[in-house]
Order: sequence, then C-alpha cells, then structure tokens
Amino acid sequence: MPRTATVTRTTKETNITVTVDLDGTGMSDISTGVPAFDHLLESLSKHSLIDLTIAAEGDTHIDDHHTVEDVALALGTAISDAVGDGAGIVRFGDARVPMDEAIASCALDVSGRPYAVLELRLTTERIGTLGTQNIPHVLESLARTAGLTLHLEATGRNDHHVAEAAFKALARSLRAAVAIDPRRAGDVPSTKGSL
Repeated sequence: MPRTATVTRTTKETNITVTVDLDGTGMSDISTGVPAFDHLLESLSKHSLIDLTIAAEGDTHIDDHHTVEDVALALGTAISDAVGDGAGIVRFGDARVPMDEAIASCALDVSGRPYAVLELRLTTERIGTLGTQNIPHVLESLARTAGLTLHLEATGRNDHHVAEAAFKALARSLRAAVAIDPRRAGDVPSTKGSL
C-alpha cells in the first residue's frame, strides 16, 4: 500500500501544496520563494529518502515567516497522513550528523504526541532571506502536525552549517523512524495498540 499524501493549505497569506512519498528515493521539487529554506528542505528529502514536492506562494514581500511556517504545517500533516496508524513502522530514529565545524544530534519518536526540544546555536539574523529565528519555529510546527516527539541539538560557528546539519540529522532520524520493520509484520509499535 503506498505511503503517500498530498496536503493543500490555503490562507489569506499563503497557498501551499505538499506531496510526500515515504518510500521514495529522496527526489524533490521544491519552490517556496525562500531559497535558503528550499535548500534545507531539499536536504531533508535527500537524506530521508522521502520524495517531496512543495509548491508555495506566500506574502514574502512582508517577510518569510508565514510561508515557512505554513509549509512546515502542511509538510507535517502530509507526513502524518502518509504514516497513517503507524502499523509496521520502526517508530524511533536518531542520528548524529557533522557538517564541517557544525554538528547536530537528533532523536525522534513518531508517537502522535507532538513535542519539540530544540537547542540550535544560531547567531546571525538571516541565512539568505530566511530569518534564523524562524528555523526553530519551522521545526516546532513540523513536529506538531507530524505528531513527532523531537529532540534536536545543533552547534557550530557558521549558521548555514548549523541549520543544514540540523535538517540532515532530522532527515536521517525520520528515515529510520518511518521505515517498515520487517519483523513487526504490520503491528503497531506500541503497547497501547495505537500511536
């Protein structure tokens, strides 16, 4: 059964369509109007092996906030929809990813219980046109709508490296967590019987 989902989110501020395929090869086609954010999402797709198509139009003439937030909300919803009831998935994933002087550590649980604990050492105001204060907000929004318990820490001296390492660590953790466990035989990975 294909583990895919498409989500459309339309507001007065944004118009977004996101499609995910959890069993993809890391192919992506992403256009949000915020190039640095596109780059981070392409890394997420490439290293999670989740095929990702995102088309977003937003009020970037104001700033990037509404666009990146709403993309994250739609992406999280699409991931949740594609996971479904979680039958057969591994559920947990963790990764530690270096990028030059930066390093990121991520652990997550596809639990249906959204929670985000983030420690990102970002020191500049922007990466291109992407406000660095929006990066933790994106991760929180994604965790909320995807139903992830997310612990993510990243440090370094270059904010581009810190952000990219964080998204790659998230990708590798997500890849492990949504993978099908052949030993589980379709069982939901919870003693409660549901996530």
